[in-house]
Amino acid sequence: MGDIQNLSRRSFIKNIGLTSGALIIGSHLSLFANETENVLAGAFQPNLFVELHPDGSLVLIASRSEMGNGVRTSLTSVIADEMEADWNRVSVKQAIGHKKYGDQNTDGSRSVRYLYETMRKMGATTKMILISAAAKKWNVPESDCHAANHFIVHTSGKKIGFGDLVEIAKTIEAPKDSVLKDPKNFKFIGKNLRSVDVEKYANGSAVFGLDFRLPNMKFAAVARCPVTFGTVKSFDKTEAMKIQGVEAVFEIARVKTPFGALGGVVVIASNTWAAFKGKEALIIEWDNGKNADYDSEKYMEMLTENVHKPGVVSKTRGDIEAAFNASAKVIESTYQLPHLSHAPMEVPNAVAWVKEDSCEVWCPTQNPQAAHAEVKNYLGFDDEKVIINITLLGGGFGRKSKPDYVLEAAMISKTIKGPVQVVWTREDETQHGYYHTVSAQYMKASLDKDGNVTGWLHRFAFPPIKSTFDPTSDYPNGGELSSATEAPFDIKNFQVEIGQAPAKVRIGWLRSVINIPHGYAINVFKDELAHAANQDPLAFNLKLIGEDRVSGAKNGIKFSTARLKNVLKKAAENAGWGKPLPKGHAQGLAVQYSFLSYVASVVEVSMVDGLIKINKITTVIDCGTVINKNTVTAQMEGAAIFGMSLAFYGKITAKDGAIEQSNFGDYRMVRMNEGPKIEVEIVDSNELPTGVGEPGVPVIAPAIVNAIFKLTGKRYRNLPLTDYELV
Repeated sequence: MGDIQNLSRRSFIKNIGLTSGALIIGSHLSLFANETENVLAGAFQPNLFVELHPDGSLVLIASRSEMGNGVRTSLTSVIADEMEADWNRVSVKQAIGHKKYGDQNTDGSRSVRYLYETMRKMGATTKMILISAAAKKWNVPESDCHAANHFIVHTSGKKIGFGDLVEIAKTIEAPKDSVLKDPKNFKFIGKNLRSVDVEKYANGSAVFGLDFRLPNMKFAAVARCPVTFGTVKSFDKTEAMKIQGVEAVFEIARVKTPFGALGGVVVIASNTWAAFKGKEALIIEWDNGKNADYDSEKYMEMLTENVHKPGVVSKTRGDIEAAFNASAKVIESTYQLPHLSHAPMEVPNAVAWVKEDSCEVWCPTQNPQAAHAEVKNYLGFDDEKVIINITLLGGGFGRKSKPDYVLEAAMISKTIKGPVQVVWTREDETQHGYYHTVSAQYMKASLDKDGNVTGWLHRFAFPPIKSTFDPTSDYPNGGELSSATEAPFDIKNFQVEIGQAPAKVRIGWLRSVINIPHGYAINVFKDELAHAANQDPLAFNLKLIGEDRVSGAKNGIKFSTARLKNVLKKAAENAGWGKPLPKGHAQGLAVQYSFLSYVASVVEVSMVDGLIKINKITTVIDCGTVINKNTVTAQMEGAAIFGMSLAFYGKITAKDGAIEQSNFGDYRMVRMNEGPKIEVEIVDSNELPTGVGEPGVPVIAPAIVNAIFKLTGKRYRNLPLTDYELV
C-alpha cells in the first residue's frame, strides 16, 4: 500500500503537470509481473483512477474498454464501495490508452480478476485520506471518524461531505496501509447494479466508433486482396473516380507486423457510401501469393490425417497402450470444427488525424496500447505524440484487440494530411479478419467391465494463434494446450498429443479461444463414453471428475474439483435432470473450467418439422466473488446465444485461398425468434473473482449435440449443425 500516492499533493502536481483542483489518487502497483502478455503490453506506470471535486462529484476512471461487458460499471463500483461513496454522485470517464494505466487489454476475461484488488485499494486509500482530512479539520482522532454515503461522520454525529474535504485532503500523504472492508459490508459489490451507460444506450447519445466525427473529416474504404497476404499487381481507378463524392484513390502497402495492415487500394470520399461504391468500381489485378492454394475441404482432410497418426506427446502419465489392451471396451471418435468469425455488430473502424509530429486516434478498441504501438512504430513518433481515445464498442469478442484497422486509418491520414475515418464493410470483416482456428480432434478411451475410464488419449491439430506472431509456428503450445492437458479427470493413464497445422489465414483469439474446440470434443466424447458404459451422463461426469481435490494455482487461484462438480450438480438440479420432460424433448449437459471459472449448462431440445429447437438453457457459474450480478447474468445469457450461433451456423471456409462467406446471409447468427428461455444461477462465493466474459460459451455446443443424441440417437461430431440441415 505504500506505493499508492496522493497525486494531488503539491510535489506531484508540479512533477506531472496536473492542474485540476480535484483530489486525485494514483498507484504504482505492479500486479502483472508474472503475466507474459502484460509484460509484452509494456511496463507498469502510474495510474489515475479517482477524481473527487469540491462540489462532491466523484469521477472514477475506467481503464478497460466497454463493449457490453459492463466493465465500466464493475471496476468503478469497486472503488466506490470501498470509499463509501454515493453511487448517484459518481460519473465514469474512459481513460485514454496510456501505459500509466497499466495493461488495458480488455480480453481474456481478466479485467475484474486482475484489477479487483487494485480498485479496492484505490477506494480504501481515498477513504482513509478523507477521514484524515476530517479529523484534521475537527481536531479529533481519526479513530472517531468513519465514512458513510459520501460523508465523513464523527462519533458525535456531526458530518462533512467528501467534497468539502478536498483542499485538506490534497495536503495529506497517502497511508502506508489501508484496511479493506469486510465483504459482509459491501454495498455495491455482489448486488444488481445498473450499467452507467444504459441511459446513453437507450437515448442514442452513446458514442461508438462509427459515431465519431471531426470537422472536414474524409471517409476511406480499402480493397484488400481476396487471399490473405496477397498484394496489388496493378489497379485502374477510372470508374471509381467518376462516382460523386470520390476524391482520391491510392495504394497502401502491407505492414508485416502481427496487427499490421493488410495493404490494398484506398478510396477517399466525402462520405462512407461513396467510398464503398468507389471501392466496388475499382479494377484490380492481384498477386494472390502463397496462400492461394488454401482449400478448406483439403485442409481438413490433412488435419484429420494428422490426428489419426501418432503426434508429438505434450503430456502423459501412466501407460495408455497398456490400458487400451487390457480394457473391456475401446471407444474412438474424431471431431472437426471449422474457422469462426468474430462478427461483432459494429464493424472495425477508426478515425485518425496525423499531423506533422503527432497523431490522435478515436476508435473502438479492446487493446489501446497495441493500437498505440502499431501507430507509433509506423509513424516513428515519440510515445507522447500518439494519443489513442477509446470509444464504446459495438461488440468485440476478441476482434477489436487486433488493431490492424487502426493502423490503416493512421496510414491513410498521413497520406492525405488530414482526418479520416476508415470503415470496414461486413464483407471486409468476414473475408479479411482474424479467424478462430479450424481443428481436428481425435479421442480414444478405454472402459473396464464396470464402465470406468481406464485410458484417455486426446490428439489434435490446428493452426495456432502463435502463427500470427511467428509464421513458422505450426504446433500449438502454452495456453492452447491447457484445457486438454489439464482436463480435470481422475484417469490414471492419460496422454495428449499434438499434430502439425500450418496457418493459411490470420489466426486470432475469439471469445473463449481454444476452450471452444477442446470443450466440444471432450464434452461430446464423455457423453459417448457414458452411453457406451450404459450410464447416466451426469453420474458419469461426476465419477470421471473423481474425489474432491485442489490442484495448481494460477494468479493465486487454485482449481477445485468440488467447485466443478457443484456447478454441474446445480445445473442438473435447476434443469430438472432426470425428471420427465414433455414428449419429444431431451436434455444434454456439459461442464467446463476456463478462465479460472466453473460453468455447467443443461440444454433442452425438441424437433419441430425436422429442425432442432432449443427450448431452454440452464447455466450455473462459479466465478468467485461477484462484482455485479446483472453483468454476470447478462454475460451468461450472451454466451448462450453466442454458443448457439457457432453450433448452428458458425463456419468460415476458403476456396482458392479466398474466404467464401461474405455477410450475415451466409454467416448467420441466432435470431431473436430462435432464442430460448435462459436461466442463470450464480454460485455464492468469497473466493477471488475469476473470468466471466468467456467461460459461458464452450459448454453450449456440446450440450446441444448431447441433447440431440438423447432425442434422436444420432451423434453429430462435426459443426455446424446447419451442414446436417438440422437448423
